Amino acid sequence: MEYLFERIFLMVFITFLFVAGIIPYIRKLAFKIGAIDVPRDRHIHKKKMPKLGGLAIFFGFLLGYMIFGTHSSIMNAILIGSFLIILTGVLDDMIELGPLTKLVGQIGAASVIAFYGQILLHDVSAFGFYIDFGILSYPITILFIVACINCINLIDGLDGLSGGISSIYFLTIGIIATMQGKFGLDFVLAFIMLGSTLGFLVHNFYPATIFAGDSGSMFMGFIISVIALLGFKNVTMTSFIIPLLILAIPILDTIFAILRRMIKGENIAKGDKFHIHHQLLNRNFSQKTTVLIIYIMDMLFAFASIVYVLKDRTLGYFIYGLLLIIIVAFVLKTNVIADRETLKSKIGEKMKATKVRSHNYRKK
Repeated sequence: MEYLFERIFLMVFITFLFVAGIIPYIRKLAFKIGAIDVPRDRHIHKKKMPKLGGLAIFFGFLLGYMIFGTHSSIMNAILIGSFLIILTGVLDDMIELGPLTKLVGQIGAASVIAFYGQILLHDVSAFGFYIDFGILSYPITILFIVACINCINLIDGLDGLSGGISSIYFLTIGIIATMQGKFGLDFVLAFIMLGSTLGFLVHNFYPATIFAGDSGSMFMGFIISVIALLGFKNVTMTSFIIPLLILAIPILDTIFAILRRMIKGENIAKGDKFHIHHQLLNRNFSQKTTVLIIYIMDMLFAFASIVYVLKDRTLGYFIYGLLLIIIVAFVLKTNVIADRETLKSKIGEKMKATKVRSHNYRKK
């Protein structure tokens, strides 16, 4: 047991020190190659910021693998997929790729995992039912990976937000794997990524000196999806949902964004200022406080997941239920899905039109 904790400490500490130490050099590189985030209408920051943080996290991941990982065809697939997603992200940080081009890069990385690595969501069983996805396991796996990538990418709107949420995920998976005595590849990836993202957060937490960029948010989302598939494939639906619940906040934020843009008749890929963090900022919370509030909510979901898996399923359900009530109340009190004033106005107009038609009908 002592050896185990020593190994975990070294995985986290070495990658943490390495990433924290190379960030200043990555910042200089970002300015040299033009990987700069220029403030726009929907941005919170007011000055030009380097955004190659993902490259530092990726280098930390590679170092951790070289020291603590073992060679395998599965790991080869993860390395190739990681390179493709980082390449796509770095290019976007430099020249701003279009949504379709980024999606092609994401699908390419996900396809390597599914077809070459054979890391697939083959089947699930729940409530007495068994579903074998068969040949559909390939597109379902690719869709899952791309969805995770974009969940982290979409929520990356404040200093320390995507890196902090990813760190909570890696820590939670690491705790669950350790307590269950599962020391496979997902265990190693979780802890080397935890050290890498924490090292990045030293420079990214408010006030940030570097952003994750698409290179960072997409890479973190990619590894999150891979760890979920490694640790929970070929198991019950309930077990598969657990890693998703740890990511409840970014997943819900993505769902809200899609619904919001569909209601407005906008392109779902279009950016806006109505995400969960924007709603909190609109209530006069500071950037730091907003990020900490989201951390706390995410940690509560993570705690519920740990309780559910390791301790008491009933208590886990209870905590999930309480968190769901809080989120529903938040949705009803904010404009995260739709502008409440606009909706009230539209409802009022429809009611007036209905009354006029009814009045005209009675006259006839």
